[in-house]
Amino acid sequence: MRFTKMEGLGNDYIYLNCLEGEPEDLPALAVRLSDRHFGVGADGLICVKPGRTGDFTMEMYNADGSRGAMCGNGIRCVGKYVYDKGLTRKTCLTIDTDAGPRGLELYVLGSRVDSVTVDMGPVRVFAPVELEEEHETFTVFPVDTGNPHGVIFCSNPDEIDLCRLGPLLEAHPALGERRNIEFASCSDRAHIVLRVWERGSGITLACGTGACAVFGAALTENRCEGRAELRLPGGALTLERCGEGVFMTGPARTVFEGEIEI
Repeated sequence: MRFTKMEGLGNDYIYLNCLEGEPEDLPALAVRLSDRHFGVGADGLICVKPGRTGDFTMEMYNADGSRGAMCGNGIRCVGKYVYDKGLTRKTCLTIDTDAGPRGLELYVLGSRVDSVTVDMGPVRVFAPVELEEEHETFTVFPVDTGNPHGVIFCSNPDEIDLCRLGPLLEAHPALGERRNIEFASCSDRAHIVLRVWERGSGITLACGTGACAVFGAALTENRCEGRAELRLPGGALTLERCGEGVFMTGPARTVFEGEIEI
């Protein structure tokens, strides 16, 4: 089976061309391939399929085999994948996801896609929830970006023990469902720093929907302007408010092509 390893800000996925068919048991395959010791190594698996109503469909699985509705870094790489492989010559695409269709604008450098702007759709921020875990109190903003998130503002995300708190807060009953958890700090009104614990994958270098969740919560709390740079451990994204939605711009990179027996 041929595959392509790609990453956006270090948020890496294994991509399969499923336009004319797909392997059996994709959740189990995602677990096997994502293993960083016995597999290819990735935060998950993304299958490129024929469009339902748009140009192509992105079907995403986390490293533990659970289904993901949407991935901001992953969908940028989908745009690069289909263009660089000659599956389309369009630079404005609609990609169908489990969270709904998403518009992409591809920026081509030479003959390859260098970066992508994604219309991430609406960001819904809900009333904050006060919860306690291990004798600590947290103010969590539940946010829906197509994926469920919990945003926590703090003075310095680098000082947070994310390995300990991430899994505890992800499944906290007060949040209603498993959520990605973001710790964020607004250094000024145009720059935000964050770290992410992703349900199904753990600590990742970047999370596009998580960045949108933090941006939406910061706007709601009047902590930033309508355009900001969000810096994650893997690099920076530019986010801009557009009505109730958010536009996200960032890089997309092919790591390598490979073949594996299944």
